[in-house]
Amino acid sequence: MPDLSTHYLGLHLRNPIVASSSPLSYTLDGIRRLEDAGCSAVVLYSLFEEQINLESELLDHYLTYGTESFSEALSYFPDLGRYHVGPDGYLELIRRAKERVDIPIIGSLNGVSTGGWIEYARKIEEAGADALELNIYYIPTDPAMTGAAVEEMYLNVVRDVRQTVNIPIAVKISPYFSATANMCYRLVAAGADGLVLFNRFYQPDFDLERLEVVPHLVLSTPFAMRLPLRWIAILYGRIQTDFALTSGVHTYTDVIKAIMAGANVVMMASELLQNGLGRVREILDEMARWMEEHEYESVAQMRGAMSQIHVAEPAAFERANYMKVLASWRPEPTGVLR
Repeated sequence: MPDLSTHYLGLHLRNPIVASSSPLSYTLDGIRRLEDAGCSAVVLYSLFEEQINLESELLDHYLTYGTESFSEALSYFPDLGRYHVGPDGYLELIRRAKERVDIPIIGSLNGVSTGGWIEYARKIEEAGADALELNIYYIPTDPAMTGAAVEEMYLNVVRDVRQTVNIPIAVKISPYFSATANMCYRLVAAGADGLVLFNRFYQPDFDLERLEVVPHLVLSTPFAMRLPLRWIAILYGRIQTDFALTSGVHTYTDVIKAIMAGANVVMMASELLQNGLGRVREILDEMARWMEEHEYESVAQMRGAMSQIHVAEPAAFERANYMKVLASWRPEPTGVLR
């Protein structure tokens, strides 16, 4: 039986499949089901900077102004009442999970600015989380804001959190930096122990009848994996950090490809939401069979085998492959010439 174990953020995991942040981790029962299904670790759903700041604002409101403008005060914030639990409930979920499950619990903070909300990184650590994932989700819409300013915002958040906690930190970033490799290098230098590639920025839709901009969630497809697969393969061996591939992981071949690119783990959610938690065991069994057939003894042996520094044609990850792909397209035959 091949050894499916791996290491991520200093944690020894029994296999490379980690349950990524999703509604599946909203409850203790959900976390236990993920463990029973075979996931090697769970990233909890995100605690948002806005939730923490809202709680602080409401506390100040009650202590200072009374309750007469409560509804008005809430109207200035996003509709956070629909989020599962507030900050205190989130910390309690971590504490209970650590008492009831054996797999690592990775907390998740979603924010973009430095400030008091970062203190919750320390509280997440104190609640017992084994590691912390920083999900930095920011869309710069100000035309006067430079790319350098955006990058510095990310780096400042990582530096501040690194100074606050001792547990490992992973940073989940977007693919939209003009110099992705350099940004990844600087995030690791700022204190990140691992990088999660990539954050999918969810795109809104238009409701033409109500003339409103509405949220629209689309689960990932296997095609979404191509972008993080390419970048992990490029960065492996060049930046000394752990990599997690997220988005588009649906089959055992996806897991194997991610590991061969250089990933320590894959993050999975869409496949489990669509086809059930039983998919974890199926994927692990299929992966083990493939490894036996191809004479791989361990995940460690496979890791990075198809990264850019190890493949016979490194240019396949860069511009030469772009030209080759475009030149390879041919129209389907529509009939026979006479």
